[in-house]
Amino acid sequence: MIAPVRPISIEDIERARERIKGTVLRTPLVRFDERIWLKLENLQPTNAYKIRGGANAVASLSEEDRAKGVWTISAGNAGQGVAYAARQYGVPCTVVAIETAPQTKLDRMRALGAEIVPVSYDRAWVAAETHEFPGLKATFVHPFDNHDFIAGHGTMGLESLKIARTFEQSSARSAAAG
Repeated sequence: MIAPVRPISIEDIERARERIKGTVLRTPLVRFDERIWLKLENLQPTNAYKIRGGANAVASLSEEDRAKGVWTISAGNAGQGVAYAARQYGVPCTVVAIETAPQTKLDRMRALGAEIVPVSYDRAWVAAETHEFPGLKATFVHPFDNHDFIAGHGTMGLESLKIARTFEQSSARSAAAG
């Protein structure tokens, strides 16, 4: 039986922030209008926030598990994130890629060093549920049902809170001075 993902604590996210700080960028938070802020994760090296989860999941593995190489399932962004992190650690990466994935995503995963194994959506889903794929002996990094992957994504929230607080403090100082 595969254990369910446990609740993500703020301490989990803070540890993730430390693990990934040399891999991901602290992206800006920009105000769109009075109520909406945008976190520009498109500025990450993989152009998507999933680098955060992939980087934390790979960084959280034991040396022994990383040495086996890693594999994941993806149609693009999660695969790029795991491939980027695997490259950072110098370990092999395989992406079981849904055959309808955009060619640009597949090309980018290959450019990051991943071996691509194209499969149907149904076959990919079976692998996601069982955490197994024939012929792959590497360490599986689940692209969405993984505590460390999710904690890595939570680092966006920490950055957003810090930036928003800084903005509010700056606005308050400006109002007091004005």
